Amino acid sequence: MNINVPYGMPKRLAKTTVADARARITDALKEEGFGILTEIDVQATLQKKLNLETEPYLILGACNPQLAHKAIGVDPGIGLLLPCNVVVTSDGPDAVVSIASPRSMFHAAGPNEGLAPIAEEAESRLSRALERLR
Repeated sequence: MNINVPYGMPKRLAKTTVADARARITDALKEEGFGILTEIDVQATLQKKLNLETEPYLILGACNPQLAHKAIGVDPGIGLLLPCNVVVTSDGPDAVVSIASPRSMFHAAGPNEGLAPIAEEAESRLSRALERLR
């Protein structure tokens, strides 16, 4: 499954299960101050609601409370773009983890000098979390 999109930061984990990739990205995010607030199991939902068989596909809602607080203080509407979404899925024998780029997401809010450094810090932290995945 190709989820290499311009608004995401993907990482392929060779010969890794989705469950292992989920655990590894959760740990890596924790090291950067992010916790997982939500988890949507798209595969289970599509099976239950539409009786469809699909590949594993998880959407994790990751949040760094300090950065979220700063961003909401600058632009209360930015909550519509939070939390940071992380997709964990499979592609053959590999797992793919992709994180929405905060810079891309915050771009939707329009030019805002106060949000730019927050988005940059969030993106740096999320990029470091992806780099930890080996």
